Amino acid sequence: MNILYAVLVLGALAVVFGLVLAIASKVFEVKSDPRLAVVQDCLPGANCGGCGYPGCAACAAAIVAGTAPVNACPGCSGENTARIAAVMGVEVTATERRVAFVRCNGGSRAGHKFEKYVGVDDCVAAMKVAGNGTLDCAFGCLGLGTCVRACKFDAIHINDRGVAEVDRDKCTHCMLCAAACPKKVIVSIPYATDIVVPCSNHEKGAQAKAHCAVSCIGCKLCEKNCPAGAITVTDNVASIDYSKCTSCGICVTKCPRKLILNLTDNGKVAPVAVAR
Repeated sequence: MNILYAVLVLGALAVVFGLVLAIASKVFEVKSDPRLAVVQDCLPGANCGGCGYPGCAACAAAIVAGTAPVNACPGCSGENTARIAAVMGVEVTATERRVAFVRCNGGSRAGHKFEKYVGVDDCVAAMKVAGNGTLDCAFGCLGLGTCVRACKFDAIHINDRGVAEVDRDKCTHCMLCAAACPKKVIVSIPYATDIVVPCSNHEKGAQAKAHCAVSCIGCKLCEKNCPAGAITVTDNVASIDYSKCTSCGICVTKCPRKLILNLTDNGKVAPVAVAR
């Protein structure tokens, strides 16, 4: 009988406490904005941090709170950005799409310190073991895939020359690859551009030439022949001001090293801007 009373008392207490908790959950319920779930559903869920927030949930919360723009996520497609704008009741302003680009085209065409590197497949590790890396060129891509592992969108891979290469159509411009690259050869460029300078070598002509078969030697022929003044040579390497570049391709034809590339001619990308 005592056992029965104990069971009944415990059962009654469970019912009472359950009712108290149910009432408390209603009284102290924190109302969530119904837009939050919709906005978060539009985000890719990769938590890449490209938006500047620690994850997609934080980005969604900032958008709903009005402290971040509706196109804060660089990984969002134009369709999903439009959905977020509709939920928030605002108009989304089209912005220039940008992607990551690897300013190196050497790889197997560059000189190597060792016949074969045997070690951890990591660029940071290789730099620590071999001073400034395994290449004669102190500014070249090491091709060991640190950037590949950093990318959450499968947008960068090591090509057949042993150099990291970005798939523009997959790239979301989160720039995690650039942050991971110890050589700092990954930069941001407009998606719509077709003229690129895949070299970061700052050595003087003779030395750059000795270290890589496709390096920029700072001859300035591209700079002298550009009618728009869009390409300049600074610290022995050419760079393009895309706000001035007209994609005329004169620099491509004038470069004696055949370093400057027209990606459209190579069949890699059509210069079509995609608004976000």
